[in-house]
Amino acid sequence: MIGARTTTLAALRGSIERLEAPGVAHALDKIALGHAGADASLRGGLAMAAVHEVFAEGHQGAAATGFIAGLAGRVMSRRPLLWVRQDFSDIESGALSMRGLAELGLDPRLLVSVRAADVDTALRTAADALACDALGAVVLEVWGEARQLDLVASRKLTLAAQASGVTALLLRVAAVPRPSTAETRWLVRAARSPPGQPSLPASPWSGWGAPVFDAQLVRNRHGPVGRWIMEWKCDACLFSEPSAYPQPVAAAPAHRSHQAPVRAKQRRAG
Repeated sequence: MIGARTTTLAALRGSIERLEAPGVAHALDKIALGHAGADASLRGGLAMAAVHEVFAEGHQGAAATGFIAGLAGRVMSRRPLLWVRQDFSDIESGALSMRGLAELGLDPRLLVSVRAADVDTALRTAADALACDALGAVVLEVWGEARQLDLVASRKLTLAAQASGVTALLLRVAAVPRPSTAETRWLVRAARSPPGQPSLPASPWSGWGAPVFDAQLVRNRHGPVGRWIMEWKCDACLFSEPSAYPQPVAAAPAHRSHQAPVRAKQRRAG
């Protein structure tokens, strides 16, 4: 019994050493995100069959959710996406919106949402799901400082992802980054979105703009880090440089306040 345990432990240590070796990540398949700066730092794109962490910066859970949905859209390759959510996430943020995910370019028919009662259940569910190579990606959403999601748990998820070829995406809200075996770690907040195309001639600014994220890559195991403004192209399902505003905006006169014309009009009306 002791000999079998020793052999198993040695095999596990060997797997971890190979996983953390500098050359391993370069052999992983990668998929371009579409944003030139981010893809250059990632040396071609986001590594598949690995673990990636996305942390909401401040009260930016919605922005981080949208960003990780974009990452999932890039890696799932028309295969099912399993989204594991801790129950507390539903209480704090509300349930996932299938309509919202569809507007982001994801196919709701390929999404399976699982609610877990606690962090332990969420971790077990995600680990079991990563063993299924029919999935395109697994999102694990955990709220708060989950002590269970430590370095050991991270290694288990990474090994499972590597064995099955399924990419694991960890969404962390109201949490501080800790040591892990994640390939990348992102801090995400919302950025200003340019207005969309006019939906009605009478209200030219009523159209929704494309989602835009202030994404900071703070951990990249095999390349440089960086920070970019990344726009999500919902129709093309990829990230890009932010688009320019569709209509020009006139600058305020340099010799007077921008409120001067308004005040003059008010005086005439009175």
